[in-house]
Formats: sequence, structure tokens, C-alpha cells
Amino acid sequence: MATKVYIVYYSMYGHVEKLAEEILKGAASVEGVEAKLWQVAETLQDDVLGKMGAPPKSEVPIISPNDLSEADGLLFGFPTRFGMMAAQFKAFFDSTGGLWRTQALAGKPAGIFYSTGSQGGGQETTALTAITQLVHHGMVFVPIGYSFGAGMFEMEQIKGGSPYGAGTYAGDGTRQPSELELQQAFHQGKYFAGIAKKLKGSTI
Repeated sequence: MATKVYIVYYSMYGHVEKLAEEILKGAASVEGVEAKLWQVAETLQDDVLGKMGAPPKSEVPIISPNDLSEADGLLFGFPTRFGMMAAQFKAFFDSTGGLWRTQALAGKPAGIFYSTGSQGGGQETTALTAITQLVHHGMVFVPIGYSFGAGMFEMEQIKGGSPYGAGTYAGDGTRQPSELELQQAFHQGKYFAGIAKKLKGSTI
């Protein structure tokens, strides 16, 4: 039976979505892994989003809390708001109380990816503060560490991401994920899927 990896994200301007698409490709490249994209529900009204210049949402299906329990591994992606995950994703986590009560997600591997507006805008704190959500559910946090190799030490160009997970810088919104950032996202998907597959096949 295939190992199911769900990539669940919220993206207002498309930066996190681009990372999610590359993570999907990376996860799907692992034999025996079935990867799927999901997005969490928007909490803002359309007129508010319009004033903020947010583009229409993609056709990626909206996830419900109970869908999470079907996955063997979960990767969560979101933009930062003052060094923490966006409220839309926090609202989704807040709706998972039923899963927490039964510990339905306990033992499942989970990873994190993100987007920030600037270099000091939360590339590590966004992931660090999000880990509390995983801990209360009993999930097993899987960072990428320095497994991306030389790309983790790139100094000649601006690059988002950290040992916690793949990341990008949105700047004023016009900057898009760089090729190196997309490569790191692909790597995270592949690396994470390999671990999820191993954990599913273990006899522990």
C-alpha cells in the first residue's frame, strides 16, 4: 500500500503555493509514495482580499481536519505574520481539537515550510513557533537539517529556508521563489517522503 503524504498549505499571494508544488514533485518522486496537495480554508472575505491585492485561489481542494488522519506524513506550509504562522492556518489547527482528543495524529511524521517578507521576518521563528502545534498532537517533527548540502551555505544570493524547512522571501510581494529555493523545496519533499515511507514500513 502506498505511503500517503499530504502537503497542506495556506497561500495568500502564491509564494507558499509555489513551494508546495515543488514539494509535491519531490515527494512524488519517491517510489511507493502518493503525494497530494491541500489548502486550508480562507478566513477573510473576498472584498477584503481584493483590497489587499490577493489573487484568486487555485483549484487545490480545501482540507477538513478529519482528512489529516488519512495521511502517513504531513507537510504544513504557511506565510508568516509577525514571526508566526498566518491566522488562517492557526484557525485550521484550532479546528483539530477532535483529532487531538483522540491523538489521531500521534506518531505521524510532520514537516514545515514557509514564506516571509524579509530576511529578518521570521525564517526560523515561524517554524519554531509552529512546532507547538505538532507537539500537542504527538506528531514527529522532521526537519531537513543540513541534508540539502551546499545549498544550505549559499552566500552569493538571497535564499530563504533553514534547517527547519524550505522557505522563500516574498519581499513586497513581487519577488518569486528563486530556482535555489525551489530546489530546496523539491529536496524537502523527497527527503520527507523517504522518511515517511520508512516509518510506515517499520515494525516499531
